[in-house]
Amino acid sequence: MKFTIQRDDLLPSLQAVNSVIERRHTLPILSNLLMEVNKDSITLTGTDMEVELIANISQANTEEAEFTLPARKLLDICRALPEQAGLNFTVEKDQAVLKSGKSRFTLATLPAKEFPSTEITEFQTEFELEQKELRSLLEDTMFAMAQQDVRYYLNGLLLEVGDKLVRAVATDGHRLALKEIEVNTGIEEEIQIIVPRKAVLEIARLLQNGEKKAKLQIGKNHLRLQMDHMQFTSKLIDGKFPDYQRVVPQITPTPLKANREAFRQSLTRASILSNEKYRGVRLSLSKGNIRALAHNPEQEEAEESLDVEYEGEEMEIGFNVNYLIDAINAIKTENLIMTTKNPDSSCLLLPEDQEQCKYVVMPMRL
Repeated sequence: MKFTIQRDDLLPSLQAVNSVIERRHTLPILSNLLMEVNKDSITLTGTDMEVELIANISQANTEEAEFTLPARKLLDICRALPEQAGLNFTVEKDQAVLKSGKSRFTLATLPAKEFPSTEITEFQTEFELEQKELRSLLEDTMFAMAQQDVRYYLNGLLLEVGDKLVRAVATDGHRLALKEIEVNTGIEEEIQIIVPRKAVLEIARLLQNGEKKAKLQIGKNHLRLQMDHMQFTSKLIDGKFPDYQRVVPQITPTPLKANREAFRQSLTRASILSNEKYRGVRLSLSKGNIRALAHNPEQEEAEESLDVEYEGEEMEIGFNVNYLIDAINAIKTENLIMTTKNPDSSCLLLPEDQEQCKYVVMPMRL
């Protein structure tokens, strides 16, 4: 069979699908993408058996066929071709020949029937929300997800969906990020799912910053996201997420208020001379002031002083400075609120006059 497609029409979908395909796999078919040529569209599918991405390109074709091609090689060929180039495909038996201008490439194909598909019986819940809202929800919390933790349920992000609320929570046991948005979902009974780390990163990357809607469908073991010409499906993590409400501290009567950017810059400078392994920084709180102190095994020291609004007790408390900076980067308001009961308690960071975002950082002994 033969068909033609413009390089600029194929490349965005090809890049998106390649992102879910693992380079090294025991099954050769998983290094390939499935290409389905229909009368009015071309569909590309990539999977690693955990997540699946389907991209649809609207195009009229005279023939129909389905086959698989090496995903990375096809992407590299498309990237190397000039803009507005046309691609002529000829597929016969176990080979596909690509011609573009004076270039010619022959790729090995594998049978489409060997390509794994995600079997889902039904989705119990579905709702829509703006892509930019879902993107900010994920981006402002996903940095706190664990990586390869033996507590597998931490290697992902908790999504809580209620009638008028969607909440995201991530924790690695040392810090926690929580954000919620108001959205009418129409769901009567609140549900909780744990979305795997890879799926969270992929969804955040696929979402646009505009007001276009994305449809979320939730099943017993799967989550599906539908938007524009793409459909993303992921398995869910089967496990019980920790009771995060128990570890979120209450705001004390005397919280600290600081300029977000000035505080971030002070911590960044102090972190330069912190211990490279533990990244510890000691914060010294006194009336109207906070000092950040860092030192390392080479006997080098850094000290930063910042004027803040604080009327509470004097105290010193140690933190992993990277955790503090990550939380501050997620806060968007000009000022931030920081509150902690004592040097042994976790610290709560949140935007000024907002409680939709909460960031908790556990103290460390220095």
